[in-house]
Amino acid sequence: MAKESMKAREVKRAKLVAKYAEKRAALKKIVNTGDPAEAYAAARKLQSIPKNACPARMHNRCKLTGRPKGYMRQFGISRIQFREMASAGMIPGVKKASW
Repeated sequence: MAKESMKAREVKRAKLVAKYAEKRAALKKIVNTGDPAEAYAAARKLQSIPKNACPARMHNRCKLTGRPKGYMRQFGISRIQFREMASAGMIPGVKKASW
């Protein structure tokens, strides 16, 4: 199990990313397409946005245990929890492969 502080940090990052998403996108568009003076001003404003508002700083974690590695996007849980739940029949439509 991950520490509660790590789980809370990821939740905080997710909220910041959602809060600043539109503002970041608008500023990045100006930086990439505007004239140099506007681009410089937009880049300065972009730097004033919190670091944790950047989506690249987020890390997917298991919803049940908080495990950062072995995350399965389709289910939102780690591979270990997926295996346990699939074996117990708790995930609909998933069955053990046989050929």
